[in-house]
Amino acid sequence: MCGAPLAQPAPPPSTLGERYNLNYARAVLSRPYIFTIVFLVWNLFVFLVMWQVSGMSSSALWVGFPEPVLLAFGAKTNYLIGYAHEYWRLVTPVFIHVSLPHVLINMYCLWVIGPWVEKLYGSAKFSVFWVVTGIAGVLASYLTMIPGSHPGVIAGFLIKNHDAPSAGASGALFGLFGVLFVFGLKYRRELPDGFKRAFGTGLLPMIFLNLFIGYVLRGFIDNAAHLGGLAAGALLALMVGYRRPGDERSGMATAWHVVQFAALALVVVCFFKTAQHLRDPLPITVLAREAVAPPSQPQNPEYLYYAKAMNDAQEAFVVGMQDGNATNIEPAIKNLDAAPHLDARSGELRNALKALLLRAKEIGDANAPTSPVTKGKARAVWNDFAAWRKDYNQWLKSGAKNYSGLEGVVNEN
Repeated sequence: MCGAPLAQPAPPPSTLGERYNLNYARAVLSRPYIFTIVFLVWNLFVFLVMWQVSGMSSSALWVGFPEPVLLAFGAKTNYLIGYAHEYWRLVTPVFIHVSLPHVLINMYCLWVIGPWVEKLYGSAKFSVFWVVTGIAGVLASYLTMIPGSHPGVIAGFLIKNHDAPSAGASGALFGLFGVLFVFGLKYRRELPDGFKRAFGTGLLPMIFLNLFIGYVLRGFIDNAAHLGGLAAGALLALMVGYRRPGDERSGMATAWHVVQFAALALVVVCFFKTAQHLRDPLPITVLAREAVAPPSQPQNPEYLYYAKAMNDAQEAFVVGMQDGNATNIEPAIKNLDAAPHLDARSGELRNALKALLLRAKEIGDANAPTSPVTKGKARAVWNDFAAWRKDYNQWLKSGAKNYSGLEGVVNEN
């Protein structure tokens, strides 16, 4: 009577949409997230071991582990990667953290973001994403440490001019953000509404918020690692195809499991190399930084003058060799010449340090600082400086107490 068609009408679009959303969610959420838990547990385990090695003190938990502990467990420094060729430090920093807040924040983010990526792409691809984006973040941090540079407020967001230890899983976490962001854009036409809001452009506020925090705290946060991981994750999502659970071809699935095994084997080998070098002596750069300030307040003013000149000279040496900035070498040599003469041995040590400073200046003035010849000379100078440090420490333990008024060890590294 009202002119309605006699045929049975099709289900409303909303009902079809709800059915599609439900089927999609079931297919994705049915996948396990085993390796999210594996990586989370591994990070926490390494953190607890580092805390135990640090003496289980509360200050180490909240303030951060001492630099020697970070370096022993595989933190990234450009010197140890570039000069000591410890390339495993491109991998191990992804799995170590500096303090308790650091590890808790990163592991919470992994617990929130990791299961989504692993459920969408499967455990094999997720494992590869985590390792590859983590390495990309460490590599970006390595490449943006420019010795002797003076970055401004904007460039300082990425560029560092000092070789401080760097560690943490945030580069890999930003890699997962990059994966989900590109995934949401790439498959936006077939995603349910809830997935569209969570991925793609829905992640932009979180990404921008983290980058803003990184800018404000750029002296403490390695933003280059964050952006390196983010870019690597986005690139991987562009290259790697997505298939629903059950749609993956068996041959392709096997290939991804092989790549996953290779990525996990790389992590194991790198931590094995770390264990082999766990008891290595501290790098020269750390020893010299620890020797910058006199360890006590000696009463003898002549010794105080001498100790300050020697410590300033060592700092100038490290900056000149490590950062390529030789501007402080000439003033350091003048201060050494003006320092009081204490005894024959102290004079020999002063002259030897002057010779090392001159060699460091020569290397810094080289036209080809990255050439094999210059690198070989630099390695020889570092070795000679290590031997000199040993002799100087021995004098501090024995002869220096005659001038400083100290009864025990003055400076022991």
